[in-house]
Amino acid sequence: MEQQFTTFMYHEHVLWIAAFTLGGLAFALGPIAIVYLLMPLRTRQVAQKAKQFIECGMDPIGDSWIRYGVVFYLYALIFLAFDVDVLFLFPVATAYNDAVFASSIRDFIEIVLFVGILSLAIVYAWIKGVFKWERKTYLRR
Repeated sequence: MEQQFTTFMYHEHVLWIAAFTLGGLAFALGPIAIVYLLMPLRTRQVAQKAKQFIECGMDPIGDSWIRYGVVFYLYALIFLAFDVDVLFLFPVATAYNDAVFASSIRDFIEIVLFVGILSLAIVYAWIKGVFKWERKTYLRR
């Protein structure tokens, strides 16, 4: 067993591992290097703004303590749930295209059940009124 492991590890596969490692580092550090090379130098005027909070290079307007409606978070959670589920359906659709899976009715029923459970989440959110976008008014002091 030990002989097979060292043969596997140290011959032709080392180049592939090194190539994927270097590619991953290039994709991780490449954008940082590109931004560093292309960024403008000494363009911010910070003489009188040493203690001021700056977001996105723009002067802030108003107070930062404002109320956001909870509907923003509900939309975000629903989006994340369906985004992850759609990412699951892409490999399933690719595998379902193979002749081994296409002949089985069991696989099709599993996919229908999966999409059906997702549809129940939409129905539940609809009944709870998540998709109604009502503008809220708050009392200001």
